Amino acid sequence: METYATTQQPLTAVTSDISPAWSGQWSTGLCDCCEDMGVCCCAFWCFPCFACKTTSEFGECLCLPVLDGIGCVPPVSLAMRAAVRERYGIQGNIYSDCFYGCCCYPLSWCQISREIKRRNQSLTFTNSHASTLTAGFLPLSNEKSEHLS
Repeated sequence: METYATTQQPLTAVTSDISPAWSGQWSTGLCDCCEDMGVCCCAFWCFPCFACKTTSEFGECLCLPVLDGIGCVPPVSLAMRAAVRERYGIQGNIYSDCFYGCCCYPLSWCQISREIKRRNQSLTFTNSHASTLTAGFLPLSNEKSEHLS
């Protein structure tokens, strides 16, 4: 009796080409909140939840934005902007991150969220062809199966 087992190769992430307009720049402006009304509404109605969700989508600790209440410069907002710029190769500096974090706090978080969302949409996943393994099993003879009873 032959049985067949089918295995699949693990998923491989392949990045598609990012628009040349994005190279080195934010994909949306600081005040482009209307480009993604879901992000805008979520930030408007429950900003603390929105900031936590955005941080989690970036792969950081969900509760990190709670620390933004410490000091006059919001440390998590500053760190998130810098990390997003670093990960996606966006030009800028710590001074602009600090300015946007202090003076345009909700707008900055909305821009960060839109950037993460758009950059994550540019990923595609492909899978290798499934390979089939053939394995033959022979029935146990009567002599060998007696000890199993």
